[in-house]
Amino acid sequence: MRFSTFHLFHRFDGQSFKDVYDYHLALIELAEELGFDGVRLAEHHFRDYGVVPDLFTLLSHAAARTSRLRLGTGIVVLPLHNPVHVAEAAAMVDVLSGGRLDLGIGRGYQSFEFEGFGVDLAEARDRFNESLEVVLGLFTRESFQHEGKFHRTGEISLTPRPLQSPHPPIHVAAVSPETVTMYAERGLPILADPAATFRKVVKAAETWRSIAGTDPYGGLIVARSVYVAPTLEQAREDQARFEASFDRSRIFNERSAPIDPRTGQAAQGFEYYQDRYLKGGSVSNDFRWEQLEVIGDPGRVIEQISVLRAAGFAEVLCDFGSTRPMPFEEMARVMRFFAAEVIPAFT
Repeated sequence: MRFSTFHLFHRFDGQSFKDVYDYHLALIELAEELGFDGVRLAEHHFRDYGVVPDLFTLLSHAAARTSRLRLGTGIVVLPLHNPVHVAEAAAMVDVLSGGRLDLGIGRGYQSFEFEGFGVDLAEARDRFNESLEVVLGLFTRESFQHEGKFHRTGEISLTPRPLQSPHPPIHVAAVSPETVTMYAERGLPILADPAATFRKVVKAAETWRSIAGTDPYGGLIVARSVYVAPTLEQAREDQARFEASFDRSRIFNERSAPIDPRTGQAAQGFEYYQDRYLKGGSVSNDFRWEQLEVIGDPGRVIEQISVLRAAGFAEVLCDFGSTRPMPFEEMARVMRFFAAEVIPAFT
């Protein structure tokens, strides 16, 4: 089992943009020091929800500040980009990092961001699939040309070419049954997200493996909110304290939901997510404890991760508190404790 850290780059009240970047870059350096396998950064636009609109720029900087850590996108929202630029930028980061890029991609879901770019959210899946064809074509062919509904190219060759062959590992963000099935049929492994329950991500992994079999990139990935404390009692108390100190509606709200502004309902292709992000702000601590988060003392956390491993996941993307206004030293203690008490059980 591999372990990586997730970084939303959420900007809390009173923080400057530089404060946010400095905080997470220090955590990325700490992750390498503690023996984590990698990091993944989230792309978001136009608000404090996440302040990294260009993942490859920040990963290039992180590449210069680290030497071993895998550097991942979690995720590039393909429908919002020219796929040629994505392939070029990914290849360049792979070269600059010495072949350490992991490319997480997805169709996105936040209506506010799609509206900002003037892109119809109902087209997200079709745009994603076409962009994926372009990215893979550029990665795998010496000469490539494409003419589709949303993009067209001349006859081009990717320059530079990625260091990893045939290209950096690719994972597709997915948890809805239709998305899991669609990309399993293509042999593209999934990155299951933290807003889905344990039951749903286990089912997603089982579905993927029943269709695709072996993952060519070394295993499926599951993202979880993670917190480990010396005792169960402290973990429960800390969870309650975290929730009391943070307005979850900053994260789970209409802007974060895949809502079609013309109907007020889930956009076409996002029916599986109807009300999901609105309900997320009101789920109970007990629900998060039992069904959503990897949380508890070391023994309980190890048991939860073992369930995920048994389901077929090979990597846990650990969100140690991207939505919690946690001082750096407190966050560092959480990561150090996890690295000392949990990671050795899986090495």
